[in-house]
Amino acid sequence: MNDSKKPAKNSHSGFSAEERAAMKERAKELKAAENEAEWERDVLEKISEMPPSDRSIATKIHEIVAANAPQLKPKTWYGMPGYAKDGKIVCFFQASEKFKTRYSTLGFNDIAELDDGSMWPTAYAITKLTPANEAAIATLVSRAAAKS
Repeated sequence: MNDSKKPAKNSHSGFSAEERAAMKERAKELKAAENEAEWERDVLEKISEMPPSDRSIATKIHEIVAANAPQLKPKTWYGMPGYAKDGKIVCFFQASEKFKTRYSTLGFNDIAELDDGSMWPTAYAITKLTPANEAAIATLVSRAAAKS
């Protein structure tokens, strides 16, 4: 009788609880991807679940995207509010609470084509929104929507 057993592998492969939760959210999103009518409802639900400071920023960004890039459709992405064109996420909002960071993030995927020379930012840290920040976000999402 062979008593040597291999130890069970860690099925989490080094992912944090937050990362595993985001992957589960993404799996649900892929299943629901066919129903575009539910996308905005899902985004608004995710925003409503956020702590007040993140929620106020996410709500304002949602309004800015709707006003300045109406061709982008709200769609959750890894459990975060995102905005898509032809089903591909152009930009997204990551609440500070999601990965327990000190700031929220407005990020842009490569489809946004915000290229500026040989180096440019693809994400912006946000601790609060000022009128100048709001204007900058409006410009960025307009540019991203036009290029994607």
